Amino acid sequence: MSTLRQDGAEAANDLVESGQRLYDERLRELLEPAHLGRYVAIDPVSGRHFVADTGTEALLDGRRALPHTLFYLARVGHPAADTLSGHGRRVG
Repeated sequence: MSTLRQDGAEAANDLVESGQRLYDERLRELLEPAHLGRYVAIDPVSGRHFVADTGTEALLDGRRALPHTLFYLARVGHPAADTLSGHGRRVG
């Protein structure tokens, strides 16, 4: 693995850790009563956050206000922003 990839992975890990910590320490109490199930895009550096009905809307709102920022996306009151699920049928 190249150094660039390792640095990118480390930066992504830092973004996730910082965003989740900010959500847990400051935003959970503020957001969960009124915004359960909505999405929040968080700038871990400034603490600014943007709440919307979809993750895309929250990220676009954040991008309009802070165009050069990477955001941590969370779903208010849920352990993850989204889940992957599905079903299949065996053919043959």
